[in-house]
Amino acid sequence: MPRTKAPAVAKAEEAQFSEERTKAEELRAQIDYHSHRYHVLDAPEISDAQYDRLVAELEDIEERWPQLITPDSPTQRVGAPPATDLFAPVQHSQRLLSLDNAFDFTDLRAWHARVTRTLDREPSAFVCEPKIDGVSVAVVYENGRYVRGATRGDGSVGEEVTPNIRTIRELPERLATDDPPPWLEVRGEVFLSLADFERVNAEMGEAGKALFANPRNAAAGMLRQKDAKVTASRPLSVYLHGLVRVDGVALRSYSQTLEFFRSVGLPVHPEARSLRTLEEVESYCDTTSERRHSMDHEIDGVVVKVDDHDERSELGATSKAPRWAIAYKFPPEEQTTKLRDIMPSVGRTGAITPFAVLEPVRVGGVTVSQATLHNPDEIERKGILIGDTVVVRRAGDVIPEVVAPIPSLRTGAERKFQMPSQCPSCGGPVVRREGEVVSRCVNLSCPHQVLGRIVHFGSRGAMDIEHLGGKTIHALLERGLVSDAADVYFLSAEQIATLPLFKDKSVHNLARAIESSRDRPIDRLLYGMGILGVGGTASRALADAFESIDAIAAAPAEDMAAVEGIGPVIAASVREFFDRPETKQFVDKLRRAGVRLAEKRKREAGPLSGRSFVITGTLDSLSREEAKDRLEALGGKVTTSVSKKTDYLVVGDNPGSKLAKAEELGVETLDEKGLLALLG
Repeated sequence: MPRTKAPAVAKAEEAQFSEERTKAEELRAQIDYHSHRYHVLDAPEISDAQYDRLVAELEDIEERWPQLITPDSPTQRVGAPPATDLFAPVQHSQRLLSLDNAFDFTDLRAWHARVTRTLDREPSAFVCEPKIDGVSVAVVYENGRYVRGATRGDGSVGEEVTPNIRTIRELPERLATDDPPPWLEVRGEVFLSLADFERVNAEMGEAGKALFANPRNAAAGMLRQKDAKVTASRPLSVYLHGLVRVDGVALRSYSQTLEFFRSVGLPVHPEARSLRTLEEVESYCDTTSERRHSMDHEIDGVVVKVDDHDERSELGATSKAPRWAIAYKFPPEEQTTKLRDIMPSVGRTGAITPFAVLEPVRVGGVTVSQATLHNPDEIERKGILIGDTVVVRRAGDVIPEVVAPIPSLRTGAERKFQMPSQCPSCGGPVVRREGEVVSRCVNLSCPHQVLGRIVHFGSRGAMDIEHLGGKTIHALLERGLVSDAADVYFLSAEQIATLPLFKDKSVHNLARAIESSRDRPIDRLLYGMGILGVGGTASRALADAFESIDAIAAAPAEDMAAVEGIGPVIAASVREFFDRPETKQFVDKLRRAGVRLAEKRKREAGPLSGRSFVITGTLDSLSREEAKDRLEALGGKVTTSVSKKTDYLVVGDNPGSKLAKAEELGVETLDEKGLLALLG
């Protein structure tokens, strides 16, 4: 006779079940709300990572309490219902499923173990490709002719956006084959490149319109325009990554499918790779994560798929996702958090820059409590208020920035930011010059400016004085040992030894670093002076043209403006800098310190003299810096932007918008093989 549970135990379990049921209902409501804002309104209020966490929490409850699973649970369906009030509904020929996620290699190995267990053997191969953070679409060709494009919608029914997808240049109107299949339906991801996203947002801002929070939102908004002419004016792109249905063509694997796509002119991701083992898959994930910021579009992970179609059939699918594929997700680079305050900071040029004080949040693997807001015009343009819930982005080593507010979460207690009329560092007057977007403190002795100028002078791109960091410079200023960057060269070992935590070895290291910096090329010195608007490229151009700091200091603005890449604005800034009495005193100090102020010899002519090069994309056999050095060693000139004066564009993997510019101007292109041949 079966034993019954003790009443106390049964009651405890019943109470827990009731609590879990309430929690599941709350989670379903939240997920439905955010899914609708993401898929239908294109106005998400939370990040993808936060949404994934809600779904994972609901899945965990349903796994422990299967009786709580309902047919309409978000875990049992894909996407969101299509907006049939805006677009005609489209029935997909096969259901477009979503993907399960792996957030680390432990999850990925668990998926691999399940696949191996189901097949009773290792999969024959995998295909990996970057997971583009874009908008999923299904595209149909009949007898080789494009006839329909639709969003994924809820997986079964999408929204027809045929004219809009037709505007995407990479997608052919006709397949490039004399024997097209009667029916071909493929999946893909529509996206906006990072460069185009920045340009589109700049245009939106200038027009006084709301900015897009990220490239994915921008692509979704452009794709779902009622007027296809609006979509056509925007540079959308697409990569195809899945076969929904094909008639009359036998394709045995996904790698074979990708080859078929390429052969008929359909765009596929150039980084897609066929791999044999899980170790190779993990290596691909690591490498792609490291390279994600060199791509011209956003990716948020890697899609890992079993290659063989027979093995896929054997593995099958759940109601939501195929068992033969998984999305390995990178750490999130966007999160939402509260904007506590906006505070002004003072830079080395006197620029007063507002920055955001945030409720700490984990973004891209680090805790972020501050982020840049660029300038007051950007704050106004984005419509950011103190107290807003905001989207924060951190990409790689880039300074975190506040991307956009979420107006739908406002309470009414938010307030506007006001720029200070006095410098927060020295109390001096703040001036905004005509044509500039920033306000500046005009007091050159402002403590924050002095600190910033010395930090910049010793930075890697300038004089590269190792061990001379911000804390060390702050200590030197506090003790009155320096008043500007030139004073660094007059420090004695005894003075350095008075700094906190500086022992014999650290004193020696800093003294040696200062000494070795005296002989840096003059373009590095010019850049280190921190002249407004003069970066590394302009510094090199001026150094090449005038060959000494004294010659630059004496040159009329018209002569400097005539140098390629300089122009009247930069020339005026350089002229104003060298006309200051403080600058003349600074250069005299450098001269007394024995710092190199002129090039030792002119650059010798070489076989590439008179030829101008621009490099774009990633090269396999050498870095872009190495390529630049070798071209310049042969007399060539390497610049950063393509113009009519450019002789060659060197094109590596994943070239950016420079390639399109070169094609537009008729500039000759060189692949890596051609470059190496030119270099001999």
